[in-house]
Amino acid sequence: MVKPPAKALMFQGTGSDVGKSLVVAGLARAFSLRGLKVLPFKPQNMSNNAAVTADGGEIGRAQALQARAARAPLSVHMNPVLLKPQSEVGAQIVVQGKVRGNAKAAEYQQIKAGLMPAVLESFEHLKAQADLVLVEGAGSASEVNLRRNDIANMGFARAANVPVVLIGDIDRGGVIASLAGTKTVVDVEDAAMIHGFIVNRFRGDPSLFDEGMRMIAGFTGWQPIGLLPHFAEASRLPAEDALALNSKPERKPGAKIRIAVPILPHVSNFDDLDPLDAEPDVELIRVRPGSVLPADADLVLLLGSKATISDLQALKSAGFDIDIAAHVRQGKPVLGLCGGYQMLGKSVADPEGIEGPAGVNETGLGLLDIETRLTDDKRLVAVQGQTADGASFAGYEMHVGETVGPDCGRSFATIEGRPEGAVSASGLVSGTYVHGLFADDAQRSSWLKRLGGEASRLDYEQGVEEVLDRLAAHIERHLDLDLLLRLAR
Repeated sequence: MVKPPAKALMFQGTGSDVGKSLVVAGLARAFSLRGLKVLPFKPQNMSNNAAVTADGGEIGRAQALQARAARAPLSVHMNPVLLKPQSEVGAQIVVQGKVRGNAKAAEYQQIKAGLMPAVLESFEHLKAQADLVLVEGAGSASEVNLRRNDIANMGFARAANVPVVLIGDIDRGGVIASLAGTKTVVDVEDAAMIHGFIVNRFRGDPSLFDEGMRMIAGFTGWQPIGLLPHFAEASRLPAEDALALNSKPERKPGAKIRIAVPILPHVSNFDDLDPLDAEPDVELIRVRPGSVLPADADLVLLLGSKATISDLQALKSAGFDIDIAAHVRQGKPVLGLCGGYQMLGKSVADPEGIEGPAGVNETGLGLLDIETRLTDDKRLVAVQGQTADGASFAGYEMHVGETVGPDCGRSFATIEGRPEGAVSASGLVSGTYVHGLFADDAQRSSWLKRLGGEASRLDYEQGVEEVLDRLAAHIERHLDLDLLLRLAR
């Protein structure tokens, strides 16, 4: 029996951070619960929060969450173009999971049209496997100044003939103008691709916006899909955008453990914090340059970085190196993940100019007797292992660079029989290339106990699944999913 062709529907936004990723994740779970094989797709994404795929590549973290919501294995075709901002070299361009090169913003505008064949190839690859492909746009649909050569929004929708639903965020204000204004400024043929709209993040009595929904429909001629109330539990799902780091963290006055996390300009894979945030006994203190690391922190955690040398320089300029050294002198631990691991060593060298000018050799924090040399060979692999205390973990490696030195002889972990990471002679300073470490309940419990707390009572991964189910139910209640299926083609 020949499989019927998959349908597709694209969700674009009136601006960045209007909730496109979350809406698509909720729809992916809701439609999968209806028995459809759903796959997510984002033609172009910009994020330093990425996930490793089973086929040895990387995609944006939002598409990884959407694939999880759809109960589908990760594939590089779900996000064929991923831009990862660095420092002097602009953004790293990842095409179908593999690094293609680097480009600054103006250069990329000339390059991106040539990436459309790969985007369409990946889209067709997914369509051949799915009943429904949910496509997420990028940024704003009304950026008409960037419409030429566009592959992320209307350029893709037109090339692939995919109908569009536009999402506006009422929480930021001006949602009627932003939706109606999009109809006004975009090309007539682009506007014809938009068939419906969603108003997201509503708070209060929905009946108060009935007239607003009618007005938007009147101004645009688009069908109202629904008014979607704010979903408070979104904060319990992995965030993709670094904007999430700017939100005010929840204070936990009764927390037994305080973890200080320097937030540096090119921080990456910051979803490593999410499982710790979920712990009621853990308070994460995100510290930005201009502040000092709290003296009463039980652990200093250095996150990954897309530009290790640049962030290492920023760390030292902020005086965090002095704070971290004082923390260690008090006999308290420091853990570095990936780029944070590299910063803890004696030096980070970039002889080939991977991150910036060739030949730079930056002095590290000197808390681990190791040295790192950046290379253009990127390691992308899912891993399982155990730390020296016997606690298991499952995570992934995503890094460039080779790290060697005496402290590697005291490995942080063992992965498939090989030593990984490093530990200082004092045992206080540790580093590892493994991301996703704290999502493993056994590993997280081990750290909580080491820091003076109790073993975790959370099943973190199951908790994410339960939130996705509740998000799907929320979507079902407030959006017209039958209409969405009729609009898809």
